[in-house]
Amino acid sequence: MILFELVIGLLFVGALGTIWSDRVGIPYPALLALVGTLIALVPGAPGVELDPELALALFVAPTLLDAAYDASPRDLKKNLGPVLSLAVVMVVLTVMAVAVSARIVVPEMGWAAAIALGAIVAPPDASAATAVLRKLQPPHQLLVVLEGESLFNDASSLLIYRIAVGAAVTGAFSAWKVVPMLLLTCGGGVVVGWLLARLQIYCVRRVHDVSINVLLQFVGTFAVWMIAERIGLSAIITVVSFAMTVAQRMAGRMSARHRIASYAVWDVAVLVLNVLAFVMIGLQLRAILSRVHGDEWRVYALTAGAVCAAVILVRVVWILTYSAAARWTVRRFGPRRGSDMVPPPGSDVLASWCGMRGIVTLATALALPNGSPSFPYRDLIIFSAFCVVLTTLVLQGSTLRPLMRGLELRDNGIVEREIDVARAETARAALRVIETSESSSHSADMLRREYEARLHAGEARVRLESESDEAGSVAALQRRAVMAQRDALTELRARRVIGDDAFHVLEEEIDLLELTADARIRPTIERPAS
Repeated sequence: MILFELVIGLLFVGALGTIWSDRVGIPYPALLALVGTLIALVPGAPGVELDPELALALFVAPTLLDAAYDASPRDLKKNLGPVLSLAVVMVVLTVMAVAVSARIVVPEMGWAAAIALGAIVAPPDASAATAVLRKLQPPHQLLVVLEGESLFNDASSLLIYRIAVGAAVTGAFSAWKVVPMLLLTCGGGVVVGWLLARLQIYCVRRVHDVSINVLLQFVGTFAVWMIAERIGLSAIITVVSFAMTVAQRMAGRMSARHRIASYAVWDVAVLVLNVLAFVMIGLQLRAILSRVHGDEWRVYALTAGAVCAAVILVRVVWILTYSAAARWTVRRFGPRRGSDMVPPPGSDVLASWCGMRGIVTLATALALPNGSPSFPYRDLIIFSAFCVVLTTLVLQGSTLRPLMRGLELRDNGIVEREIDVARAETARAALRVIETSESSSHSADMLRREYEARLHAGEARVRLESESDEAGSVAALQRRAVMAQRDALTELRARRVIGDDAFHVLEEEIDLLELTADARIRPTIERPAS
């Protein structure tokens, strides 16, 4: 009961902290990290042991799906080089730097345990940075790279983590098995994620009850993770493939009521999971601190300090080096075809400071084996991981806003221009449906003027260049108009005229049009299976 009361109280604190963090521009996970620290220092706090396998599935799967669902394949492809440099190369460099730093302070720590520590703290949580940056409107390419990094660095770091944990527990490691395992787990994860996404879409589209529909989404997410784990695939790659496939293929096939309810529930779920993760790590730290005595404090402090310094410095050095090399390459050979232009000066500095660690680091630390015999240096690793999360969230998270203002970075307006294009094209599609109908009522005229105004608004800055079988009521006409807009919007994304950021903005606008339409429109719009 004490734990339940503690969680309820902290959920309330988390809600208040989120409101306050929005006003001051500090990521709300930074406030949760401070709360976790306070929990660790509260005497008499209950001790809780979480199943290691449950930690990853519970905390990582939903948050990863939430991030992957909004990812834009078009934009990721354009920025594939920077994304892979952060998600793969920098993860490896961070793991190596942290492992070396930890062994310098604690020479008795084996390489497997040191590498596991490096893999735990390697992946940044881009959601903490983008939560602040989106309000400040930085260059769009910067957000794309940071979000793409957060999708794939988890996979690379978790693969290293599993190899290191296996080597530490069993004492055996075979380099010849690593490459085939990587190819199987990653490649197989992509295929299985795609197949499970098609199955999920088939099932969800046949359930019209909103609450059951959302519940099936959660069940499906955890099922994908567990299936991937059971058959030995990368659960993270499988979930990312699953989420991106669902996002691309469900577009325009889900009613506004289902989508709005789903988004609201997922936002709350991610917030609750963040609060729970910091509560759990705080309770774990409480037990750890009670076991540390005398000179051990010096070792713990030095290790945590060395790991924090390595994590921050590696990111700064690598991003500035990569950015300088990329600019030289563009000056020497010109921009790569199909890629975005080199980001404006200062973007690399800002990106190098967006290395906040969050829920993935906490979940991976909690997933360390805690049986008998326990994982070597488990307490020290968890303590160091939490110090990295606390330091990066508080230090970097609280200084992102003044840093961006000092760099004078501005959004290049790419998403806004794509929104104008999509708004004009969807309004034009709706007008074609209305014009071909035989309805001439006053309501139909009002509907026509509404979409004409929407078209003119969309064409104000962008000049660009469906049919309906038979006439019907105004409600049916509005229904067909909404359908035509969804078709046009989906086609624009399929032709890569717009990215997913613009797509989701217009999708929300069309949802609102559907919900505010004539009361005779059915709550759901049935669409034929593709």
